[in-house]
Amino acid sequence: MKLLRVGPAGAERPALLDRGGVLRDLSGLVADVDGHLLADGDALARVAEAEAGGSLPELDAGPRVGPPLARIGKIVCIGLNYHDHAAETGAQPPSEPVVFMKAPDTVVGPEDTVLVPRGSRKTDWEVELAVVIGRELRYAASHEEAMAAVAGYAIAHDVSEREFQIERGGQWDKGKNCETFNPLGPWLVTADEVPDPQALPLKLWVNGELKQDGSTADQIFPVAEVVRYLSQFMTLYPGDVINTGTPAGVALGQPEPKPYLKAGDVVELAVEGLGLQRQVFAQA
Repeated sequence: MKLLRVGPAGAERPALLDRGGVLRDLSGLVADVDGHLLADGDALARVAEAEAGGSLPELDAGPRVGPPLARIGKIVCIGLNYHDHAAETGAQPPSEPVVFMKAPDTVVGPEDTVLVPRGSRKTDWEVELAVVIGRELRYAASHEEAMAAVAGYAIAHDVSEREFQIERGGQWDKGKNCETFNPLGPWLVTADEVPDPQALPLKLWVNGELKQDGSTADQIFPVAEVVRYLSQFMTLYPGDVINTGTPAGVALGQPEPKPYLKAGDVVELAVEGLGLQRQVFAQA
């Protein structure tokens, strides 16, 4: 299923994009698309049955598309997780996943405005595969156990401010948690529709120019290992999100003068099977 949320910010309603591309209203069946729903197998089965039976009312496709997941618990991110991205930034491939966090309040819709922070000189783009957790998980003993906790997938844009991240001391958090720095969606695609998360092309364009053109096949630590690994250090709960890293092609890895983002730039992102994003950048 392709689950999403539509409507004004803070007042989104749950919806489903059916197999014919028609937007359907889920508000008569579920309160929202959130961790509570993803952990409720019976509720998900009712949604699937209603979709198959054609009983869901049609929605106007015009409203804003919000983030496909409400009440996100935490966003755990993996850095330097593609061989080509590590190479372009001059970093050695890590021996263990590089882990950092983004606050859930960085999340916006897939076409919402993204703000270049005040004082920023190095705002950068990163297309990523996001993994959404649907089952409580701790100390997973195998990749199979880890993958059983995955509810689905979405596109994440891990916007980053490189000067704040790398040059201002401390950890990466200052460059990762600026307002609007995690567009998510448009859809949460359930795991049954993504048989191999290691075979997904990812692309990103800036002002119509292709900048990133990679595949999750190039991940240093595949999805199953990322989820298993994280569960050794923290409990993963339904509604948590994992951003799994970005392929080569970011501004940081390009020759001087590096083409960092500025107000007025348009960034478009795509992951095969997970939809498209488009953001216009503005000054904070």
